[in-house]
Amino acid sequence: MAAVVQGSGMKPLQNGTLAHLEMNKIGGAVGHEIAQVETDNYCIKEQVQDIEEPEIDIVINNVVCSFSVKCHLNLRQIALTGRHVEYRRENGMLTMKLRRPYTTASMWSSGKVTCTGATSEESSRVAARRFARTLQKLGFNARFTNYRVVNVLGTCSMPFAIKITLFSERHREAEYEPELHPGVTYKLKNPKATLKIFSTGSITVTAPSVADVQKAIETIYPLVYEFRKERTKEDVIDAMSRKRKHPDDEEEVEGNNTDVESGSESEHN
Repeated sequence: MAAVVQGSGMKPLQNGTLAHLEMNKIGGAVGHEIAQVETDNYCIKEQVQDIEEPEIDIVINNVVCSFSVKCHLNLRQIALTGRHVEYRRENGMLTMKLRRPYTTASMWSSGKVTCTGATSEESSRVAARRFARTLQKLGFNARFTNYRVVNVLGTCSMPFAIKITLFSERHREAEYEPELHPGVTYKLKNPKATLKIFSTGSITVTAPSVADVQKAIETIYPLVYEFRKERTKEDVIDAMSRKRKHPDDEEEVEGNNTDVESGSESEHN
């Protein structure tokens, strides 16, 4: 609640409206003008603080983790006796799904398992343990070991649009190929993260952990703030459609899964 100091004390302004205050010891018209100016200045300061300290919501779309069960897995047996499974013999891989939390596990005969689809590190660990428990119930001597979070995908939307062409020209480490991809690819070394920056203000972050995703957003914010611009109606519509479809997020997730799977296959071989 805003307030103005006057000779007789402090009088609050209700409902955010500007009120004319009585000034006992100051000339009438001058007193009203001073009170009005002080009130306007206070409101302007509050607006500036709101602009400088925006609240940005970061949404975690996917957490990829991996673990080992320390035993040989008969994928054909799991496909015949397990539930919600799909066996891809040509790839030497089996996928199993959970409803709660909604996740998908990729399993190899070597005992290597990767889990994708969780929306937090907690739920990712819970899902991984449930997959290991499922293998135990199917008769395998499975042990939950070597668990680690491999990748985290997060998205956020800045409260302004971004001039990505000027941004990519100013920062040489940024990669921008408008013919191939509508966004700017920006890689951070500390924290280690890869960001996709779009002209609508949407940013997609890939990092090793949720904490690194947050640090990456905090690091990139002052850099893109310099190239901010007011959002047009087209930008708002584009951002809403991107939020519904998440095409770039899905591409990133598929790329991450491919990297993880190829690494697991090489280890198996």
